Amino acid sequence: MPAPRPRPISDLLPRFQNVAQSSHYIVKFALPHSFNRNGLRSYLRRKGVNDRFVGEDAGLLCSNAVLPGSALASIDTRGNFQGVIERFAHTRNFTQINLEFYVDNEYKSMKFLEHWMEYITGAIPDPTSDAYHYELNYPADYKSNETKIVKFERDHNRFLEYRFIGLFPLALNSTRVSYQGSQVLKASASFSFDRYICGESSSLARDLGRAFNEIFGLRGNPIKDGGSVAYSTNIINQDAFGAITGISNSNLPVSGPGSNNSSSPTSNTQTLAGRDLGPGLTIF
Repeated sequence: MPAPRPRPISDLLPRFQNVAQSSHYIVKFALPHSFNRNGLRSYLRRKGVNDRFVGEDAGLLCSNAVLPGSALASIDTRGNFQGVIERFAHTRNFTQINLEFYVDNEYKSMKFLEHWMEYITGAIPDPTSDAYHYELNYPADYKSNETKIVKFERDHNRFLEYRFIGLFPLALNSTRVSYQGSQVLKASASFSFDRYICGESSSLARDLGRAFNEIFGLRGNPIKDGGSVAYSTNIINQDAFGAITGISNSNLPVSGPGSNNSSSPTSNTQTLAGRDLGPGLTIF
């Protein structure tokens, strides 16, 4: 490789100007649904934390979040090559994340964390009972599979989405209060999760071919900055109904007297997929 050649600062400056900012993000909590009256959502409602607070306000009050990380557990192998130690990955480990929340004057953010953990442990209705004990709920009842952290830029067109599978609060840290110098009260908690998905993972994103940070879309067509929804939707319609033939690049033809595109009653009627339905009007 030859020695680097001097370059003017004007060539390098645009690369340093187009860097992401850490202050543009949003957290979206989504709790598991339950068809019985003893689900997590119903439990939080009884504690004064409604679904709207969980879906909207809790994420907005998250003043400090982190993008998740992971690590590969490996094993050393000796003997395949003389004098060489090889290392191979065998497990992907996902680390915990810490989230910090502003505490509102109704303390709903504190209640959200406290009673979520309380539901996990299956606390009995009367905490003052001498026979107080825990009966833990099933993981499917308290783990969230739809909580997301979306990191975006100021123009809202470029973003990176992380979706957590099996997320639940693992530890609620102590919150310090003091007479000296009133400040905004904050609560922090550690969350554990089974794994995360990097990139959009909704059914719409998968249908449009732009899920999981895919940039080529359906059939290898390039998609830029999240994709062209209209173009990808046309491809989906063609996959479902077949190619639409006979439509010119100009405006749609109008059939009627004096029109060169009038339909013939003796021609065969066809579906969009090209299936012949017998004599009838031809779809141009």
